[in-house]
Amino acid sequence: MQTRVKIADFENWGAAAGEAARVLAAGDVVAVPTETVYGLAAVAFNPEAVARVFEAKERPSFDPLIVHLAGIRDLRRVAVVPEGIEGVVRQLAEAFWPGPLTLVLPKHEDVPDLVTSGLPTVAVRVSKHEVMRRLAKELGPIAAPSANRFGRISPTSASAVMSELEGRIPLIIDGGACSDGLESTIVAVEVGEKRPTLRLLRPGPVTREDLRKFGRVVKAGRVTDDRPEAPGTLESHYAPGVPVLLFDEPGEFEPEEGRNYALLSYRGDPRDGYLERHAWTRVEVLSPGKGKLAEAAVRFFFAMRALDIEGIDAIVAEPVSDVGLGSAIMDRLRRAAAKSS
Repeated sequence: MQTRVKIADFENWGAAAGEAARVLAAGDVVAVPTETVYGLAAVAFNPEAVARVFEAKERPSFDPLIVHLAGIRDLRRVAVVPEGIEGVVRQLAEAFWPGPLTLVLPKHEDVPDLVTSGLPTVAVRVSKHEVMRRLAKELGPIAAPSANRFGRISPTSASAVMSELEGRIPLIIDGGACSDGLESTIVAVEVGEKRPTLRLLRPGPVTREDLRKFGRVVKAGRVTDDRPEAPGTLESHYAPGVPVLLFDEPGEFEPEEGRNYALLSYRGDPRDGYLERHAWTRVEVLSPGKGKLAEAAVRFFFAMRALDIEGIDAIVAEPVSDVGLGSAIMDRLRRAAAKSS
């Protein structure tokens, strides 16, 4: 299969979305930009098309997908919101949609079981990106996990999608680099005793601090590798082809002779203890000099992919502050390092 690329910019969002819509309406899949990462889209109510998503990604059927809507009015098509949480769901949608917040809610019976991996819940959000929203408006709810092979580094550019899925999918819509750079925050909304309970399944751009005004935020329990409740929550995920090493202190890193190590640095400052710890083969800095978490998040997957190259035996990752957006970055680092520990 030849994989085509269609450029999408502010002057031709409509044309790009139209071409993608034709492919999706025919029952195939398309890689589409969002504000978080590129998604591999299929019409959610077409089980055969959704199956192609799993096939192209080599994704196990037990890992559910996120469904993208055109707006909150479409929520009733895919979810049944209990009376006790209707208010907080509306408040969260008004505050963060369109945007990088995914809500896990009881699913509507019309949603194919393949989309939800047989779970009684469905993960839903409204993307800020014009192309994805146009597709959802024209075709209805769109199922779209990240457009990469399962478990690997999420793509934040069309070229990254091409490196992962060339020859596996017919079309990539190139909308440039993703503006947020990390996958959406995922929250299960549940009835609580006094306030609604927001179970944080995956940290993301919408932070724990952002969510606290809407309900009691609790951390989700440990996920079993054969029954995740939401996408991107397996213990090992977002991983490059080479091992990722994560330490509490720079002094814990003891390089092995003859091995080539790369450094994923937060701000490239020697005072952090890593930069001069070793003669690194390659260094990528997430937020040079500034140490700004928003910039680090945007560059995170790009930098990881830049270090996942021939000649590198392992990537050492500097930790960042585990608060706010830093919690999302640390979540991705821990999962990327899980298979190396």
